[in-house]
Amino acid sequence: MAAKQKRKLEDLSVDEFLLSGFDSAGEDEPEKEAPKQNGLKKKNKKNDLKSAASNKDERAVGKASQHKEQLTRLKNKDPEFYKFLQDNDQKLLNFDDTDSSDDEDEDEKKYHTLPSSLEEADSGDDDEEQEEGQKGSKKSKKGADTIKVTDKMIEDWKAAMKKEPTARLFRDVTQAFKAAVATTKGEGGGQCRYKVADSSVFNALVLFCIRDIYVALQRMLNLKPDKDQKRLVLPSSSPKWQKNQIDVKMYLSGVVQLLSCLTEATVISAVLRHANQLVPYYLCLPKQCRHLVKQLMKQWSTGEETSRVLAFLALNKICRHKQETYLNPILKQMYISYVQNCKFTSPNVLPMINFMQRTLTEMYALDSQATYQHAFIYIRQLAIHLRNAMTMKNKETYQSVYNWQYIHCLYLWCRVLSTLHPSDVLQPLIYPLCQVIIGTIKLVPTSRYYPLRIHCCRALTLLSSSTNTFVPVLPFLLEVFQQVDFNKKPGRMSKKPINFAVILKLNKVNLMEKAYKDGLIDQLYDLILEYFHTQAGSIGFPELALPTVIQLKAFLKECKVANYCKPVRQLLEKVQENSSHITGRRQKAAFGVADATAVAAWEKQVQEEGTPLSRYYSQWKKLREKEIQLEISGKERMEDLDLPEIKRRKIQEKKAEDKKEFKDLFESDSESEDDDAGFKIKGKKGRRGSDDDDDDDEELEGLSDMSDDGDSDGDDDDEEGDEKAPQPLSSSALIKLAEGDEDLVEDLELSDDD
Repeated sequence: MAAKQKRKLEDLSVDEFLLSGFDSAGEDEPEKEAPKQNGLKKKNKKNDLKSAASNKDERAVGKASQHKEQLTRLKNKDPEFYKFLQDNDQKLLNFDDTDSSDDEDEDEKKYHTLPSSLEEADSGDDDEEQEEGQKGSKKSKKGADTIKVTDKMIEDWKAAMKKEPTARLFRDVTQAFKAAVATTKGEGGGQCRYKVADSSVFNALVLFCIRDIYVALQRMLNLKPDKDQKRLVLPSSSPKWQKNQIDVKMYLSGVVQLLSCLTEATVISAVLRHANQLVPYYLCLPKQCRHLVKQLMKQWSTGEETSRVLAFLALNKICRHKQETYLNPILKQMYISYVQNCKFTSPNVLPMINFMQRTLTEMYALDSQATYQHAFIYIRQLAIHLRNAMTMKNKETYQSVYNWQYIHCLYLWCRVLSTLHPSDVLQPLIYPLCQVIIGTIKLVPTSRYYPLRIHCCRALTLLSSSTNTFVPVLPFLLEVFQQVDFNKKPGRMSKKPINFAVILKLNKVNLMEKAYKDGLIDQLYDLILEYFHTQAGSIGFPELALPTVIQLKAFLKECKVANYCKPVRQLLEKVQENSSHITGRRQKAAFGVADATAVAAWEKQVQEEGTPLSRYYSQWKKLREKEIQLEISGKERMEDLDLPEIKRRKIQEKKAEDKKEFKDLFESDSESEDDDAGFKIKGKKGRRGSDDDDDDDEELEGLSDMSDDGDSDGDDDDEEGDEKAPQPLSSSALIKLAEGDEDLVEDLELSDDD
């Protein structure tokens, strides 16, 4: 053990040895020594420490001089390498004499740290008490530094801000605001100087910051808005920016944290308006700006209506003034959020989806080059899903295409290309997008997916009309007239009409309902009229409308339902009227078909003057918008109301009561009564009525559920013992009965009631 201790002592320096606790012989100090010897040893230690420090400085200076000599020799021997060191490592050449001593200090700190002041012989027993006293004083100072914010302090800050905002005043307000925001997450203020404990103080402080801080910051940094309002003035251009940057950063972080904790829609809208004002400050601080964008994205996709609009305005402002930094990531995040929110569609969600489509289209309009890259990638992704569905042909691949997310994405890109037209950059994307939509229609062309076909046709119509591109939409609509048998009577009645705007697929029950065919006729009428309206001023309108005219005429010949024939006949008349108008205008033209410039000028003039179809469409559109507004407003329909059912007493029950009441007045040998409503005509096979009964049954076919006995075909059920309802006599039978025809009277039997 002694040998190990000696070996360790040889490695230690002098001062380490003195503090190691061993004596010169390498043995432990005896525990019981006189106090005088302790004092002498401590004094000797003090002198030895001083000498050790002086020896260390001498060694450090010696090593530094040796290093300088080595560098001078290197300069003479290898000047190229010395020049390389000058260019790449100035710290190695321009060192100080104290460098080596600092390095040694770092090495020595691994073992021990020298005390700042040498202790006296008689003060060794009181060190622990002094340390505890210092810790207690530090804690008391921290507690004393925390200031509780009051309403009076906020009023004083508000008055001072209006007079002359200073950096110190802004720092105080920022610290208080940070403490207030920290309470929203239960942090209790953290290391803040101020403390906010009252809810009324919290509300007053936040309201003060939202209303007055922006104006105070502008005055404090001497920032004036641009006269043209086109160029954004960044706060970093102010000479006072560096001095106040830390406080501004703290305040901006507090605003984002506050926005992430709020739940009340009105308060969120107020904070978003404030954040919109502070966008120039966020643009100067990238980290805080990224946090703000994250919260704005959340509000844009899931917030209330006002919050969505304010969040979009802030995002748009950020992208407009720093496109190269924020546009691409924001567009990507917005598209992903849009897809996530389009998974389900209902009448309540549909306005939100339309809002996201319009705002996202406006964001894409900021830069056509970036829009092309995003559109190319995402349209290609849609095409890959469609190709997999067409090749694999299973349920999973079909569902990857026939869903709301896919359809809404198709409509989004149709809206983007339509809004940004004309654009040479985006023009090549029109053809592949049309092919993807047409392939989606043809994937499963059954009647159950007619609502999906209607959505796709609507998107193609929008794309065709806005980009001046001919897209064959009419064949997909006219095909429905051939596949659906509109003469077939519905198998069941339905209370509510089918809302084709919020469904993609019909079930088997829907296909049997009357509301299915009614809604399908309305949708076909709307889409065909809308498509012809987009082509109403075209010089080739008569040739375009000819197949449709032939198909509609064939439908009118076959269909026997007046409710379906009426709108189709009206549509046919308007199309033929417009064709005649265009034909008459063409006959007066003095140019050939090959003259594209003259054709374009002619079509423009026709559109300005108006056509019969365009005038009719404008009137129809107004009425249609009113109907949509009524549907959106949620007004109750008559079929949705639970009307009371009128119950009628049966005739037989009424007769029984009359018999009991007037039994003594009308006594006779016969138990029957002469009541026209109670006659039954009996014959060999049951009842025998007039020849008009069969025609009546045919007219009422399909309404059997409205009759009492549930039998409308007039067949006999006497074998089963079912009693027929009493039938009234015809007029000829009544005449014969009045004349006293005995044969007929024999065949008549008055109804008996038990």
